Parts: sequence; C-alpha cells; structure tokens
Amino acid sequence: MPIQPATPAAIAQAAQWLREGRVVGVPTETVYGLAADAASAGGVAAIFRIKGRPADHPLIVHVLDLDQAAWWADLDERAVALGKAFWPGPLTLIVRRRALAPAFACGGEPTIGLRVPSHPVARALLAAFSALGGRGLAAPSANRFGKVSPTRAEHVRDDLGDDAGLILDGGDCPVGVESTIVDLSRPTATLLRPGGIDAADIERVLGTPLAARDAQAPRASGTLAAHYAPHTPLELLAPAALPGRAAVLAAMGQLTVSWSVQPPPAGRWLAAPADPATYAHVLYDTLRSLDGFGVDRILVEAPPKGTAWDAVHDRLGRAAATFSESRS
Repeated sequence: MPIQPATPAAIAQAAQWLREGRVVGVPTETVYGLAADAASAGGVAAIFRIKGRPADHPLIVHVLDLDQAAWWADLDERAVALGKAFWPGPLTLIVRRRALAPAFACGGEPTIGLRVPSHPVARALLAAFSALGGRGLAAPSANRFGKVSPTRAEHVRDDLGDDAGLILDGGDCPVGVESTIVDLSRPTATLLRPGGIDAADIERVLGTPLAARDAQAPRASGTLAAHYAPHTPLELLAPAALPGRAAVLAAMGQLTVSWSVQPPPAGRWLAAPADPATYAHVLYDTLRSLDGFGVDRILVEAPPKGTAWDAVHDRLGRAAATFSESRS
C-alpha cells in the first residue's frame, strides 16, 4: 500500500489494521516505527519476520500514558517520576513486566521496555487503537535489522516495500535518533542507550547518578555492538586522522565521501553540522545520502565530546563497528 497522509481517516484505518494483527509504519519523534499490537502474538511475530530481527532481541512497547504503562509493568517511584518528567518523549524505561501481561515483545526477558511517544501522529494512532481495546504497540524502527533507521515515510517504503503495510506520513522525525533507554529493573538505575533525553537531566530527576551498562543488564533494543549501518563500509575517524586516511584511500584507487567539518584533500565531501541537535536530526538521512554516492568508503569525522553528543557517538560507533566486524 502506498504512503498515506496521516489524516483522521487513515489513522482510523491503521488502528483497525493493528487490531487485526497487521503492521503499520508510523512516525514518532525519534524514528519511524514498524508497529503491531504488542498483545498479539501474530502481530509481533510479523515485526520480527519483516525486519529479520533475532527473536531474542526485545522490542519497545509504545503506550498512551503512565496508566497504560502500568497495565504492562509494575512501576516504582523512580519510573513514575521519570514518566511524569519526560513522557510523552524519547525516553524508554526497562521495568519488570507484570506476570499476566503478554510477553511477545520481550525477547524472553522478564522485563519490558515502555515508552510514551510525543509525535502527534503516534499519539493519535495510540488513542484510536486504545479506543478499539488496544493496550500498546510494539514499534521498533521500520527498517531491516541492523541497518540505518528511517526518519521519513519514504525511507520506510524504500526499506520495506509492501511488507510495511500502511505507512502513515508524519513528516521528518524531529529528534532523529532513537530514545534514551534506562534500566529500572534493578536497584541501581542504569543507562543502556543514550538518546533523545540527556542523561544529566534524568539524573537530576532521580537524584542519583546513572550506572553504566554492565554484563548483568537486561537485553534491550538497539544495544548490539554493530547496528545502524549503511551498506557502504563506514569508518569513524578522529578529526586529525581523516584527511590522511582520505589521501591514502585515494592513492589506493578507492572512492570516498567524507562527512566532516572541513573538506579532506581527496574524495567527495559533505559538511557536518556543528551542533548536536542538528547533527542527530539529520544523522540517518545523511547516512542514507552518503550511501547513495556510490563510493567504496564513507569517512566520518568523530564529533566533539560531551554528553550532548553521546547519542550521536553511540550510533556512529555502532555503524562503524559493523564494518570492523566484517573485517575480523
């Protein structure tokens, strides 16, 4: 089915599709998701099949509000405080799933990832779905597993084709990278993935520092070492190293495109944004554009350090790791 403007009629149709166990492409403030009824075994199975996603890799369940989140999980004081502070918004909480709540989206974990999106189309769809008796939507990024996430409806169509079913067009995703994930299933709150909410802001609400991810942390969406990768091999390089690397590859007859602040001495070039919010907003769209240059290698200048850049560093590092793994 072609992309549909997110009119009330299209949203109502999408909600009905979801109740029938079908999938829908839906915009959120982070990236476009491939949504299905999180309480439907068939709907969730369709997500895993279409994406080619490992069955033990949990999905995030999108809900309308804190009350709907409490249907899925036991929310402690920390979860309620963070939900009140940042929901609707790009924050996912990993919490203990209630015993009677469906586990289809949990990848075999006793925990569940919950998020309340802020995008108006996502919220309208959740409201329409809830009016039909739905409790929440499993909605990972609407692309093949491990590849660049979609931030436009056209990206979903290009990646998934007819498999995406009905695609609601909500324009460009304003944040552009996935949600921050915080594990609250253990006594110490732990940052599992940086994203659209700064860790420092979360710590201010909690009143305690976030621990770093450890070996005992539950599995969560988007935390594999290699992820978010374009088809063209990508190298992430220190600013001082990129010009020399571009020159070496050119001498070897390799075609390159660089995404950096200053143009390199060889190869093609795109200018990188100077502020983290703009960089995150255009990150995936730019990676797709760089993929379309038809070169042998994408060279990306590592952005500045600092917590505001953590989500960008995380996604670029995982994208580059895909190329590193292929060489090992």
